[in-house]
Amino acid sequence: MMDNVSQITMFFLSGLNETNNHRFTLFFLTLLCYCVILLVNISVIVTIIMDKNLHEPMYILVCTLCMNALYGTTGFYPKFLWDLLSPVHVISYSGCLVQAQIIASFACADLSILSVMAYDRYVAMCRPLEYHSVMSRQRLIAFVYFSWLTPFFIVAANMFLTSRLKLCSPYISRLFCVNWTIVKLACFPAETVVNSIGTYITMIIYLFHGLFIVLSYMYLIKTCADSIENRAKFMQTCVPHLTSLLIFLVSILFDVMIIRFGSKDFPQTFKNFGAIEILVIPPLMNPLIYGLKLTKIRNRILVVLTLKTK
Repeated sequence: MMDNVSQITMFFLSGLNETNNHRFTLFFLTLLCYCVILLVNISVIVTIIMDKNLHEPMYILVCTLCMNALYGTTGFYPKFLWDLLSPVHVISYSGCLVQAQIIASFACADLSILSVMAYDRYVAMCRPLEYHSVMSRQRLIAFVYFSWLTPFFIVAANMFLTSRLKLCSPYISRLFCVNWTIVKLACFPAETVVNSIGTYITMIIYLFHGLFIVLSYMYLIKTCADSIENRAKFMQTCVPHLTSLLIFLVSILFDVMIIRFGSKDFPQTFKNFGAIEILVIPPLMNPLIYGLKLTKIRNRILVVLTLKTK
């Protein structure tokens, strides 16, 4: 058996085994969901890119968040739709690593972008006279690169550690690949210590991201409480960010709680929902929230839709 340990070239995904009777219904619902995600995110992205009045830090960061949603969902939906129509649910070893890389870096990048958004709102609300000097074009570009590249390389380092493990099983009991599911297949648990350290370091880094966001908005709420004008501005520009953060955290915590405390007790369908929630709700809701709540984006979209219907 040990001679074949490192020869695993395919993984079998067992998350869909209990949905054979509803396969086509799930396919059309998933396809509809993915099409809506593409439509709403691309609409916001194109609106912001095409309208020079929206070339401001806040809107550029919204655009970045929507682009990240397209990146993350591309790592899941095409393969999942194929699996729904396929009798055998397999993924290559390299494909599994790539999928795990995309989905994990997408989730981490979302939190990074939300933390930059929180800093942007802090500067805009608490240091308005310095806003354009602090959130300069160069600094904004640096923040965008930070939001994407840092999570990508942190996750890539974890995936590199995972790729060095010797695996004893090709069976993954989920709809898609994530790092910890591959690590669980390691033949020698002692070899996964470095992986665990890397995972905990990553969790601590992004826990600090989350704490930074919470503290930023707590300070903003305290600052805006005494002014009617500031309260109105907070409701207009900060509430969408807080809503996005809440949706993201609930999605992540829901999956983590199922993994840590109830993975054997819950039915597979419930576990599947918990696993894909991060790839359904934030990518779908974020562009809708910003498109409807931020006046400039909403007005611009309405103008385009009005022109097209005439």
